[in-house]
Amino acid sequence: MSNQCIIRSARQEDAPLILAFIRELAVYEKLEHQVVATEADLVTSLFGDSPKAFCVIAEMDGKPAGFALCFYNYSTFQGKPGIYLEDIYVRPEFRGQGIGKAVFAHLAQRAINENCGRIQWWVLNWNEPSIAFYKSMDAVPMDEWTVFRLEGKSIEQLAKKAA
Repeated sequence: MSNQCIIRSARQEDAPLILAFIRELAVYEKLEHQVVATEADLVTSLFGDSPKAFCVIAEMDGKPAGFALCFYNYSTFQGKPGIYLEDIYVRPEFRGQGIGKAVFAHLAQRAINENCGRIQWWVLNWNEPSIAFYKSMDAVPMDEWTVFRLEGKSIEQLAKKAA
């Protein structure tokens, strides 16, 4: 067993695999009822004329082991873009083999190459294994911030006020 981990950019033909990873992550997070994304959505968002996000695939010995899906944000304080890690997932049978760290190292190199000031993400409060992993890389929790969200009908109602 060679245990060779490769991190590569996702390709359009990876859309079914990416969606499978998203569904597996949602099951792990007990949020599978929220997944409404389709392969077509992913193709448009990741590989369309105006991509809104990017994805990397982790392979171990040629087998799909995990993924990370990201997009760019911006820090006005730093005056630089950043990478927002929307999702990272490693399949259970591949955990503990350094794949997650390899994905983060890949993203860190991308951040350096693209002059990004930071990599940022959220983690569910109950996900202690992931929190411990992130802290092992010297990631810092941003406990003083509260996340807000507008979606669905809230966005529609607010947009009507701008019309």
